[in-house]
Amino acid sequence: MKFEDLTLGIEEEYQIIDPKTRELTSYISEFLEKGAIVFRDQVKPEMLQSQVEIGSHVCRNIKEARQEVVRLRRVVAEIAEQNGRKIVAAGTHPFSRWQDQILTDKDRYKSLAKDMRYIARRLLIFGMHVHVGIPDRELRIDIMNQMRYFMPHILTLSTSSPFWLGNDTGLKSYRSVVFEDLPRTGLPEYFESADAYDSYIDTLISTGCIEEPTKIWWDIRPHPKFPTLEFRICDCTTRVDEVLAIAALLQALVAKLVILRKRNQSWRHYRTALLAENKWRAIRDGLDGKLIDFGKKEEIPVRFLLEEMLDFVDDVVDELGCREEVGYVKEMMRTGTSADRQLKKYQETGDLKDVVDLLIEDTVLGVA
Repeated sequence: MKFEDLTLGIEEEYQIIDPKTRELTSYISEFLEKGAIVFRDQVKPEMLQSQVEIGSHVCRNIKEARQEVVRLRRVVAEIAEQNGRKIVAAGTHPFSRWQDQILTDKDRYKSLAKDMRYIARRLLIFGMHVHVGIPDRELRIDIMNQMRYFMPHILTLSTSSPFWLGNDTGLKSYRSVVFEDLPRTGLPEYFESADAYDSYIDTLISTGCIEEPTKIWWDIRPHPKFPTLEFRICDCTTRVDEVLAIAALLQALVAKLVILRKRNQSWRHYRTALLAENKWRAIRDGLDGKLIDFGKKEEIPVRFLLEEMLDFVDDVVDELGCREEVGYVKEMMRTGTSADRQLKKYQETGDLKDVVDLLIEDTVLGVA
């Protein structure tokens, strides 16, 4: 497998904001209608009318991914502005209520609401998904197994949802908590092979648990339609530079694990329950917490572990052309994530509307 096979794709779910009230506004139908020619198939509705989803084209490298994310954010922000709206990239809205949101009138979302009932109505959350191309199915499953270990570390970098329904939750990623109310979420278990994964999917379908494999919502999954590994653990990440840093780091980790696989080496597998302990720590404390090094059986500060991760991928970033983007992780470690900035602003002003204003500004930083 060549590095050029490790293509990138990025999906983001934005909030549509009324700039006067700073509340979420149910506007997606009109939004898509007015931008239909510009958007084509790259901007889509989400379950709630106050959400809009963008998806990049398949990108050969991180530079192309940057162009795509910047272009799409700019276009969406401009159309929103022309219609008296703003957009925000963050995992939750600081104070809007899920009870006030309107369901998008599409069969898929009606089916989800019917199946998941009250839980589906509460899904006022916004994520970012990163696709990394891995054409070989067996390799895709093998890399998924190994990448499970790194998912809590990645989550710490994307944390952007400390508030829920007007409350400081005490967590850096409350979105993760809300999302895991759904079945078939969280970290995937270990699969011995692609056939073992297919057997699992066949069992779910034949027993009426799911109709098709897109109803698997794990933090990582082999995409059911594209030859990619889809990383779904991240909160919607506020600044473009942060989005690209996370995407580049994921691509670099995949590349490094592929190289090790060729040398008949692999990352050690740990119980899913142990990895979930680290995910909980990432949800709660973000960059300021400690994760467990299961090999040493010790708690280690997140920033130290991220430094180790950057050293781990250092020999692949130049060939991938992503040294600058991966290097931005150090800036995030120094200054904090969106969740940290939101909490700081709230501590300074005591007004969640000011937090929304900060998010509006950060979402288009470097986009104009």
